[in-house]
Amino acid sequence: MKKLIFILWLYCGCSLHGFAQTSDERIAGAMNNSDWFALDSLYQTEPKDSISEFLEIFSRCLIGNRFNRPDVSIPAFTELLNTQSENLDLGNLLNSSMMFAMDLSRAGDNKTAAKMLSSTLGSVRTHLDSATIAGVQQYINQCEALSGYNPYKVTFENSSGTVPFEVVPVGPQKSNSVLMHLRNTSINGVEADVTFDTGAGVNVISDSLAFKYNLIPLEASSTLGGFGIQNGGYAIAKELKIGDIIVTDVPFYVVSMTTHNEEADKYADCFSIVVGSELMLQLKDLTIDFVNHEITVPSVAPKRSQEAPNMCFSSHMNLLGKGVVQRTQMLMNIDTGDASYGSLGYEFFENNKEYIASNCELDTIRTAGFGGVQISECYRVPNIPIGFGDEQVVVPEMVVEIQNSPDAIVEYECNLGLKSLMLFNRVRFNMVDFIFTTF
Repeated sequence: MKKLIFILWLYCGCSLHGFAQTSDERIAGAMNNSDWFALDSLYQTEPKDSISEFLEIFSRCLIGNRFNRPDVSIPAFTELLNTQSENLDLGNLLNSSMMFAMDLSRAGDNKTAAKMLSSTLGSVRTHLDSATIAGVQQYINQCEALSGYNPYKVTFENSSGTVPFEVVPVGPQKSNSVLMHLRNTSINGVEADVTFDTGAGVNVISDSLAFKYNLIPLEASSTLGGFGIQNGGYAIAKELKIGDIIVTDVPFYVVSMTTHNEEADKYADCFSIVVGSELMLQLKDLTIDFVNHEITVPSVAPKRSQEAPNMCFSSHMNLLGKGVVQRTQMLMNIDTGDASYGSLGYEFFENNKEYIASNCELDTIRTAGFGGVQISECYRVPNIPIGFGDEQVVVPEMVVEIQNSPDAIVEYECNLGLKSLMLFNRVRFNMVDFIFTTF
């Protein structure tokens, strides 16, 4: 399945020009290239008196947002908007406000998030198009709706949480595609079949199941993107029980799961309920054991260390990790909702075109997502060595895209699917330090 994209109608990037000082040039370059790892490293190592006040504050904003450090980003965004607003153009002002609201919401302060973002929107509304206004207003409405609840209160029945899962086939038999379905799971006391998708930035439920599980509709809408746009509702599940972990007041996007394709819609039930990185943030530390088919979560989260992160958020709330493919470093989207081994982007094809064209099989792949099905030509490259976390595996095959989409925002070069992740015995997501480890 194509990954779920949290659509705000904005791209949370930056456009800054270099400054005279070397430190500022380096930091501005990292921002312009969306290289958050370089930005974090530079901020830690460059002399603070060599960084301009604006870039010093803005660095903390972006580092906190991209590495899940709201305790860093929230005071930084407050300082940025109060003291540096004259240095922000319209795009960066609006994007900063959106990221600020997102971090406030992650920290549970949805009321302040809605108020701040409403103030920003009011000040710049006349300069925005209707689609951007609608997207920002949608997020304001979501924060306002959540302010009446206490989202993601987590309770452990034991000293640590255990969530069993099953690897289930999906799609035509010949594809050998699989997904992770959580077991011993219920919503509002009713047994539920939930897909665990690290590539999903939000929780999703079909409109029919939202009614079945008695979710509470909220005064807000939602928008999801795949190969089309799906508009839907927003609702709260008073209780989500996964294994022996209870999570209360869990927000869900409520949408129709149809792809408008008869063959693809036969398998839509596999994605009728999806939880992803939004829930992972609240659980804080998850280890997926592919040998024993269980996810373990300690009841006491680790304290933040000084270890450098190897994972970050993309602008669309995808979890990106540093990896190596055939001795080339690249960013990978960690996507258990991709039921295959995964795919490599057009840049990989361009850099290895002669070898791929001479030694690999040309094929056609159909990919289903919200709103439709995409058919595209690709190569299937066998036996690709991949290093990720602390281990290296050989992936039996990966799809390589051979078509470039010049208008697409590309934030990673490899989509690492579930079947590739299953080649490791265990994988750990430390959502505090934002470190991904393989065993």
